[in-house]
Amino acid sequence: MVKPDKAAKKPENEVKEKKMGSLAKRTLAALVMLPVVIGALWVGYPFIDVLALVVGSLLAWEWANMASSRGSSSYMVAYIISLAVALLVYDTTALVSAIILASLYVWFKSAKEEHRYILTLGVPYIAIGMGSLLWIYHDVFIYHPYDFYMTLWFMLMVWAMDIGGYIVGCNLKGPKLAPKISPNKTWSGLIGGIVFAVAASTIYFYLLSLLNVVKVDAKSQIFFAVLGGIIAGVSQIGDLIESAIKRKLGLKDSSHLIPGHGGVFDRIDGLIFAAPFVYWLFAYALEY
Repeated sequence: MVKPDKAAKKPENEVKEKKMGSLAKRTLAALVMLPVVIGALWVGYPFIDVLALVVGSLLAWEWANMASSRGSSSYMVAYIISLAVALLVYDTTALVSAIILASLYVWFKSAKEEHRYILTLGVPYIAIGMGSLLWIYHDVFIYHPYDFYMTLWFMLMVWAMDIGGYIVGCNLKGPKLAPKISPNKTWSGLIGGIVFAVAASTIYFYLLSLLNVVKVDAKSQIFFAVLGGIIAGVSQIGDLIESAIKRKLGLKDSSHLIPGHGGVFDRIDGLIFAAPFVYWLFAYALEY
């Protein structure tokens, strides 16, 4: 007869092994993706533009397949057309026109779809979200290598939120942040992620100043640290919105494109939600 304590430990060991396997996949995928993203940011045009178009097209494919039950190809084409205008045509009138026309097309095309609203939402969500990432790089932080360092800083804030939220949330646990939307997220994870982002921003600009790459005085370092915490919080809202969409669709992951991570939307949900906010902030609200 198996002793009760051993029987109880077996499932726990299996869970730990599964988590370790998932962590190994996530680490390997990150080691492949990070050099590609950072390399494209450093080299700039046209590599960063091509990367954004590829990632955005994969996101368009995911969104169409997630939300449609009657064939996704026509929706995906509408998403990609509006995405291409956002990334490649730097004209506000053209962008607004493309988003409106594509949204109308998807709206009327999806008349018999169960998730008509989500399908239509995909047009502005993808175009503006992905577009803002390039607008930050090309339009706000224009000069190289300033464009590289500042865009990387923005991405680091979102990544720090994800990492800090995961580490602190898993260890401290506590009250749930939004139990009906994302049962695993906690308030401790949110606060931990914001703290990680503030710390990451402080260390990042300290190192850049130390290496004489970008001169940032103490006052500016504090400003960017606080702003980094705000960006982290905004990105968490994007994470929750993606969770709400997936819950509405009855899905755990947006796809299985990335081993250990799920889909593209699962990885960039915070980035594409925070990017329009950051673009608006630096392009119109702040003088820097």
